[in-house]
Amino acid sequence: MGGKDAADQAHPDGAGDRAERIEAIRAQLEAVSEALADLALAELRDAVERAERGPVAAERRLSRARRAVERAAGLLSEAD
Repeated sequence: MGGKDAADQAHPDGAGDRAERIEAIRAQLEAVSEALADLALAELRDAVERAERGPVAAERRLSRARRAVERAAGLLSEAD
């Protein structure tokens, strides 16, 4: 870190490369959000199969994590 890599040298201000990296990270965050949603849904299905009633702690935790990741992806979208 601190030095300029080849992509930054191609764009003297580094903005093009930085924007591409930010977009790549945003896309990764969206993928993580989808994976967390899938896991939360699986938790709920398992709870139904076990005939549990009331909120499932693991599902709540996964949903909170998903919302946090979605907020992070949204913040990166605002950088455009």
